[in-house]
Amino acid sequence: MTNEAANNRSPSRSTLSKAERSRILLAVDEAFEKQVAFLSELVRCASLRGQEAEVQEIMEAALHERGYLVDRQAIDTALIGQHPAFSPATVSYENSWNVIGTHIPVVAQGRSLILNAHVDVVPTGDPDRWQDPPFKPTRRGDWLYGRGSGDMKAGMSAAIFALDAIKAAGLELTASVQIHSVVEEEITGNGAAMALASGQTADAVLIPEPTDEKLIRANSGVIKFAVTVHGTPAHPREVSSGVSALEAAVRLIDHLRNLEARWNEEQNTRPYFNDVENPAALTIGTITGGEWIASVPSSCRFEGRIGFYPGDKPQDRMKEFEAFVATIAADDPLVQRCPEPLVQWVGVVQPGYTLAPGSEAESVLAQAYLDANASDGPSLEACVMAAYLDAALYTVHAGIPSLVYGPIAEKIHAIDERVSLSSLRRVTKTIALFAVEWCGVRRASDKNPAAVI
Repeated sequence: MTNEAANNRSPSRSTLSKAERSRILLAVDEAFEKQVAFLSELVRCASLRGQEAEVQEIMEAALHERGYLVDRQAIDTALIGQHPAFSPATVSYENSWNVIGTHIPVVAQGRSLILNAHVDVVPTGDPDRWQDPPFKPTRRGDWLYGRGSGDMKAGMSAAIFALDAIKAAGLELTASVQIHSVVEEEITGNGAAMALASGQTADAVLIPEPTDEKLIRANSGVIKFAVTVHGTPAHPREVSSGVSALEAAVRLIDHLRNLEARWNEEQNTRPYFNDVENPAALTIGTITGGEWIASVPSSCRFEGRIGFYPGDKPQDRMKEFEAFVATIAADDPLVQRCPEPLVQWVGVVQPGYTLAPGSEAESVLAQAYLDANASDGPSLEACVMAAYLDAALYTVHAGIPSLVYGPIAEKIHAIDERVSLSSLRRVTKTIALFAVEWCGVRRASDKNPAAVI
């Protein structure tokens, strides 16, 4: 990943007094064990795709308890295809919904904010390969282990407890703040798309994805596909008369590596991507094929994703992908013996984005980072993430400044996923200070509603 200073100008100084800032930071420290317990409760929920109801009920209760105006938001499938923030859906959303909690200020004099985090997680793989059961949160030293601990239930806890700390410090935000607990980020982005399509916008969005305490400067566009290959089944006694769909699919996957290499070659002409190891990052995530152990396979299907660059239209990349598959089907001696492979789009179909340096939102975050980490320390760094982020929807389709910044986590989407608790504490402090400076505050004890700090 490419790192850089997060902005090229001095961050604006805080309007808070030193004592008020110290009270916020102390409030994060005093509630941190409660925060870890809350995070652990979220991790216990096996919130795989279509199974998010339990974790969303916890989120709903937590926001109600804190006095937010809470909305359970269904994903309206009738809107999919009508708003560009949506991607193709292949499953029912009957048991999946967003939870949106809104703080409505007594006096509205600041800039509004969305804190977005997704609660869906990816499958664990073989649970016997984990040190502990993947949905049993386990604390070892500085690390909390468990599926979703880093990606990104830690970020959700940071958003909630950052706002808690502001209130505990005797301050009230003077702008609308929404907490979006969304589903579907790991596959389509349609949870955040639903929030956006329903009119939930703000002056800035902050998404505490696990970024190693760096700010995302640029993000790849992503398209997710399924390819089905049909062969000719045959009995072992006449195997030469058959064509293995599985072998043809593997051959096609090998050819797709050439497309990945071709798209990677563009990186030197694209801002921020010249040092990224594999910006296209072709991933074949699943493969299924064959019908019988002693038959030449009749069909095979594989699913995956591939990335491209900010500014590119996903529809253009989809056409290029389809044309490449068609060319291989015509030219490869094995694949050409099969019917033309069927390409389908089964997940995220979204462009990437860049966060232009020097925005006010970035400047405020950079100063909050310094104030939370010791002002004489290093500045907030920025980097590129070659993966889908919900921030793309807010940036591309609504023009909202979108900051992606979150804790250190390791082995996300892998075995023994874990998040650094000391990092989570720092990130929670940074988000709290950012919210104060971005939204504005008043003293909760002040009887004059207009008495804004």
